[in-house]
Amino acid sequence: MQVMQGESRARLSAPSPRPTRVSGSRRLIWLFVGIAVVVYVLDQASKAWALAALTNAPPQDLLGAFLRLYLVRNPGAAFSVGTGSTWLLTILAVVVLVVLIRASRRLGSMAWAWAFGLILGGALGNLTDRLIRDPGFGRGHVVDFIDYNGWFVGNVADIAIVGAALLIGLLALRGIGLDGRRDGAGGSGEADGSGEADGIPEPRGTERDG
Repeated sequence: MQVMQGESRARLSAPSPRPTRVSGSRRLIWLFVGIAVVVYVLDQASKAWALAALTNAPPQDLLGAFLRLYLVRNPGAAFSVGTGSTWLLTILAVVVLVVLIRASRRLGSMAWAWAFGLILGGALGNLTDRLIRDPGFGRGHVVDFIDYNGWFVGNVADIAIVGAALLIGLLALRGIGLDGRRDGAGGSGEADGSGEADGIPEPRGTERDG
């Protein structure tokens, strides 16, 4: 009888993991959205400045010829790649955004939230250019103004996308999945370095009474 009472007390006192997980997931989604908004605003604001300050202007050296400000209108992808596939790149950007938003519901790692936010903000920034700028809807040219030694010209959105790609590569090398767990961790719930599985604290089980 005493053992049964102890088990009942243990079941009643054991915390439910669901509210904690939901709360943690929401925090990561808000982080993801917040990063995307910041990147998007910085990208669009910097492009507006570039159009106002650099149109018809000669290249302006920042670090000699290695890093300069030089305005170009790019019909292609990041760093002036794929200049003949504007419509295809527009459709691809929309697909990437849809996949990214759907996958964000599985976020369990702060690092992945950063990566997703950087990609979303950068992709939205360049997609906006393709939708609203000349020569027309879906065919708009992206505003690029950061010249890297004449190799390619990019913008803030490109920097965010490349940064996200590097971060994702690092997470892949470390075997950290989207949910924050390491590959091969099994049921141990090994986390991404924060000491928490899925980036969210796991509730501790109670010892059996009796």
